[in-house]
Amino acid sequence: MNAADRASSSTRAHRVAVLVLEGAKPLDVGIPAQIFTTRASMPYEVRVCGAAPGPVAGGDGLSYHVADGLEAFEWAETIFIPGYRHPDVEEPPSIVVDALRAAHARGARLAAISTGAFALAATGLLDGRRATTHWHYTKALAARHPLVQVDENVLFVDEGRVLTSAGAASGIDLCLHLVRRDHGVALSNHVARRLVAAPYRSGGQAQYVPRALPDDLGELFAATRHWAIERIEEPLTLADLARNANVSTRTFSRRFVEDTGYTPMQWILRARIDLARELLERTDLGVEQIAARVGLGTGANLRLHFHRVLGTSPMEYRHTFRE
Repeated sequence: MNAADRASSSTRAHRVAVLVLEGAKPLDVGIPAQIFTTRASMPYEVRVCGAAPGPVAGGDGLSYHVADGLEAFEWAETIFIPGYRHPDVEEPPSIVVDALRAAHARGARLAAISTGAFALAATGLLDGRRATTHWHYTKALAARHPLVQVDENVLFVDEGRVLTSAGAASGIDLCLHLVRRDHGVALSNHVARRLVAAPYRSGGQAQYVPRALPDDLGELFAATRHWAIERIEEPLTLADLARNANVSTRTFSRRFVEDTGYTPMQWILRARIDLARELLERTDLGVEQIAARVGLGTGANLRLHFHRVLGTSPMEYRHTFRE
């Protein structure tokens, strides 16, 4: 936002609509509704809407009664799309998709929280762009919308007038990011203090998924993967792995990628990061000791790869997840 836009926006409240779809997740709806609340200290006006006015069945045993229908999109300058249940098997209503496209064409900013990314992706507005969603659904989003560049390793993605965030808590980060973008750090910090939330977490920070490696690995070379895990502290090479599998390195690499989605050495690195995470959570070992234990050699090497995979440092991770 330039200086002229800031001056203009200061004269009236920025209009925010929060869309409630069938199966909407309560926390996902509540986050933008509360952060951009219509109150004297906030330069925003909020309306909660649905595909039509009236009752909307929600998730987790809750339901909603919304006063506005999709006509709120014509009023809104920012539209939030909270997450909803079963996005990987149920398409959003076409009337909602069309209304989101029309609102964007008029200049509205669209922001999805968690699985709300599926409804946003259905508009086609994420095609060719980076986006994220809750880590449990990243592969489903990529499969359903292959033109979207799904990034599972971030808290939120800002693509200008289309934004997406990961799980519910990262919706707070996305909303604070927008307040900061609209009105600066002071107001964003004020809101964070009101929420008792961290004032700033970079969108590039990784989602804390349970494991760096996916659970649904294929069966090909399973014995070799197990063999490697048992020797993870050793300086394993592609030749070592291929030799154990009794195939050429070229064949091993090609078929390993086909079976797991990772190159052999990418898989080894992620296995080492998983073990490092476990040791950080459950032991008092120092970074140098952990680096040696997981086969990464030095603390500097562990820090480098840990940040590349998780977007944070080993010590920050330990502080967050220490039992």
